[in-house]
Amino acid sequence: MSRINISTGAKWEDIIGYSRAVKIGNLIEVTGTVATDNSGELVGKNDVHIQTKFIILKVEKVLEQLGASLKDVVRTRIFTTDISKWEAIGKAHGEFFGTIKPCTTMVEVNALIGEDYLVEIEFTAVLES
Repeated sequence: MSRINISTGAKWEDIIGYSRAVKIGNLIEVTGTVATDNSGELVGKNDVHIQTKFIILKVEKVLEQLGASLKDVVRTRIFTTDISKWEAIGKAHGEFFGTIKPCTTMVEVNALIGEDYLVEIEFTAVLES
């Protein structure tokens, strides 16, 4: 099987040594993604709903590069620095996945890659064979 790596140019990709997404066969894994725009700026400071929506839209574009869409997502893993905001995060997630209903996990973590990032999400997608 061939392997396809997708980079979005985030400053951390080369420092840490990772890809935004990796596709092998019909499996796509998307690394933890925060609300950083193409210029490296945070989107949605102090707003978990905006950060969550931005992350999902950002990943949707990555999936499209690999011939997939959000409907192919079978799992999301949501990390937040404030679990008390779970409803706002969940609402944003539900706006995209309300009918798709992938498996998901939401956990609180002590910190993310930068102090203003409130949400980070990983995705797994499977394309039909």
